[in-house]
Amino acid sequence: MQKNGRLSVAGFTLIELVVVISIIGLLLSLAAPRYFASIERGKESVQQQNIYSLRDAIDKFFGDNGRYPETLEELVSKRYLRAMPVDPFTQQTDWIAVPPPDETMTGVYDIKSAMNKEEDRDVGKKSP
Repeated sequence: MQKNGRLSVAGFTLIELVVVISIIGLLLSLAAPRYFASIERGKESVQQQNIYSLRDAIDKFFGDNGRYPETLEELVSKRYLRAMPVDPFTQQTDWIAVPPPDETMTGVYDIKSAMNKEEDRDVGKKSP
């Protein structure tokens, strides 16, 4: 089909495609940080819940036995936990055990995430 001596071809021009791709890129650049931030907040929430569950199990163990568990695995073997919770950041069950502040007692008094092992080298020390 010819109009005024030119072929009429249906389709998008290069300019239209560049504009559409630019708009899509702009929208993605606005949405992506929010998406990744929400994933990070979700991991933090799961980590906080896992730490709460572990601390609750340690407290119940102490209440029942009058001592702290020697290892975190003892909480699972004595049925205070069904399974060791997974740290959502490290994807492992490598929690850092904090000894009791009373040096006459042994065992696991508290736990921390193993996500930042460099920061947690002074685990037994009290923070200011």
